Amino acid sequence: MSPLAQMSQLQSYERSLLRSRLSLTRADRPRVFSLAGREWDLFDEVFAPVYSPSTTVALELLGLNDPDAGGRSGSFLEIGCGTGVIAVTAALAGYDRVVAADISPSAVENAAVNAERHGVTHRLQALHSDLFSGLREQERFDTVFWSSNYVMGPETYEYKSVHERAYVDAGYRAHRRFVEQSVHWTAPGGRVLLHFSDRGDLEELYRIADACGRELSVAAARRVREGEYGEDMVEHMLIEIRPLSA
Repeated sequence: MSPLAQMSQLQSYERSLLRSRLSLTRADRPRVFSLAGREWDLFDEVFAPVYSPSTTVALELLGLNDPDAGGRSGSFLEIGCGTGVIAVTAALAGYDRVVAADISPSAVENAAVNAERHGVTHRLQALHSDLFSGLREQERFDTVFWSSNYVMGPETYEYKSVHERAYVDAGYRAHRRFVEQSVHWTAPGGRVLLHFSDRGDLEELYRIADACGRELSVAAARRVREGEYGEDMVEHMLIEIRPLSA
């Protein structure tokens, strides 16, 4: 397969939607899974980190992959928390206040259960929210993070389930909202971090940033072998979003 054809396949929204459906119906889908040295509950209809490396890679990009990692402080907002692995790990690493937000009610409940499992309910709030819609107007965070649904679907695509939203962003509508709105939720000196990959359309992301008056910079990157048989090499990036310099 030519490099161009391989990239087209990697970015195929149909392929991602198929992965979404299969991850919900696999006979080996666990109720509890291991990741980053800990055990986690997995609810029905919630993104399963065991079938994708993205959660593990996100922990690595954020420097949270060591189970003994600590020394963090301040506040941390995770958009699209899913099972809550990243948000709970951030709380365990020392962040004083963590909000784990998701558009899926099942994911919100799942994150809350995993916060209780790991003893961080005193510093973690699981919140039902479409990006920032569920936050209080005055809330601000030292770190705003989203491991995004970076595969772009057609503008006209209609989701068949909330689970599909974890895999595909129709017309990059969610990405546009995140790029535009996220900087308004940071505390002074805070950072906005987006986990993206070349399964997504990086050129379109930069066009969106330009249109919104934002600048993007790659803070960290990893190349990861993906696919059922490890046939795909995918570049994962941690992208910082900032207001365009005056």
